[in-house]
Amino acid sequence: MKPAFSAPPDRRALYGDVLDMVAQPTLEDPASLGPRYRPAHWLLMERGRIHAVQAEEPDASWTQERHPGRLILPGFIDTHVHAAQLDVIGAWGAALLDWLERHTFPAEARMADPAHAAFISGLFLDGLLAAGTTAAMVFPTVHKGSVEALFEAAEARGMRLIAGKVLMDRHAPANLRDDVVQAERDCGDLIERWHGQGRLSYAVTPRFAPTSSPAQLAMAGELMTLRPELYMQTHVAENRDEVRWVAELFPEARSYLDVYERFGLLGPRAMLAHGIWLDASDRALLHERGAALAFCPSSNLFLGSGLFDWRAARQSGCAVTVGCDVGGGTSLSMLRTLADGYKVQALAGRRVTAWDLLDAATRGAAEALGLGHEIGSFDVGTLADVVVWDRARSPVEQRRQAVAQDLHEAVFAWLTVAGEDHVVSTRVAGVERYRRSS
Repeated sequence: MKPAFSAPPDRRALYGDVLDMVAQPTLEDPASLGPRYRPAHWLLMERGRIHAVQAEEPDASWTQERHPGRLILPGFIDTHVHAAQLDVIGAWGAALLDWLERHTFPAEARMADPAHAAFISGLFLDGLLAAGTTAAMVFPTVHKGSVEALFEAAEARGMRLIAGKVLMDRHAPANLRDDVVQAERDCGDLIERWHGQGRLSYAVTPRFAPTSSPAQLAMAGELMTLRPELYMQTHVAENRDEVRWVAELFPEARSYLDVYERFGLLGPRAMLAHGIWLDASDRALLHERGAALAFCPSSNLFLGSGLFDWRAARQSGCAVTVGCDVGGGTSLSMLRTLADGYKVQALAGRRVTAWDLLDAATRGAAEALGLGHEIGSFDVGTLADVVVWDRARSPVEQRRQAVAQDLHEAVFAWLTVAGEDHVVSTRVAGVERYRRSS
């Protein structure tokens, strides 16, 4: 990996096969409207924003860069990932609750060290960029310093990042627990320092219902009421043992999701990871509140959590986005995550298309986060978060692309076979932040 941190020229043009999504596709229909494909076109970027996409070669005032036959896509948007868990990617042999105790919590405890937090935060963001992800909604840890380190690293890279201090005042190791008063003070300080700073936003972040007392959840809900421009992120209904535990801890609630509803945490800026074990009433509530789900297929497969029902979520009107969920997930690559998303749906007897998958990781994710004006497509005026991809790197891949019968077949084969090694270049607001070594 060779990060590049030069300032963008005022006017730069990329030549290649430009692909983005302009509407939500019809689920499971490869012929659906939604993709906008402009082969052999120029993507023009001016002062960090999309200026135009055109077939005509631009004049000499534009710095040109040619990528014939390569795909040019908006940067991926990862809506659920844990920065501190790089050290436990691929940790063996545990379901969710055991996995937290054996692997996650020890890794997160190390983020109390400022030097470690700074190192991991930079490594994490560079890993996202190298995998073609330019924006993310991220869990740091309970430590205020871990949030500071992550925001500082994201600001230095110009990235759109949403994050917040993890709230956790019970059912966790003593070195990872906070208390309501201190947590509220830390959140207030972090919001004032970072929310709205450049491309950074703050998310109120209860880890999940079992690790926050009712008093802490009430505090989080009050923050959302007082500052409705904030985001909220948490986990819900990932694992059946977890669901049973929540029912024991909150017997007054109708469901796991209802716990968050009772404390005022559901709204149009709420992102809930997983949502495997929700019922129809839960999905209707998500739709009513305008909250979104982050489908985390790689993690769900790796931890054996279950098979998310994308069709049921769509039928309810609930927005579905995608998260790699490292370290439960085993890669920061959104391509690998999307390929696993297809497999999860196939295991459940359903099929999703390349367009469903791409939309959930670009335009659809941006819309769910209220950021469609900024990222997720190549509409004129959006920020130039742009990734150039190889379609194929091996003779086998090249043959597969050569025999594809139509655009969907070619893109689906690329999406399910390619990986982060296919990223040629990643730009954030027009600035190249990663270029693959030759």
